Amino acid sequence: AKPLFNVPAVWLGAMVPKRWAKRAVTRNTLKRQIYAVSQLYQADLPAAAYVVRLRSSFDRTLFISATSDALKLAASTELHQLLERATRPPLRGRTGVDT
Repeated sequence: AKPLFNVPAVWLGAMVPKRWAKRAVTRNTLKRQIYAVSQLYQADLPAAAYVVRLRSSFDRTLFISATSDALKLAASTELHQLLERATRPPLRGRTGVDT
């Protein structure tokens, strides 16, 4: 199979839909977190195009402020876990990252 994007380096995109993060300030904060944390792992990721997408909402009762430290910590922790998995070598007979 031929890769969709044959890139010589790591390309990373962040997608934070309004559906899951209603406030623009929250969406921008989450995107900044995605780009900041991904910089720490960029050297370990294989050259490819990646998209990090928010798949569910954050509970607004737990994260009242749109840019709270608690929200940033929760997002950062989850991103570290995701990128740790992405940098691990694939299991024998499998390629890519599990979803």
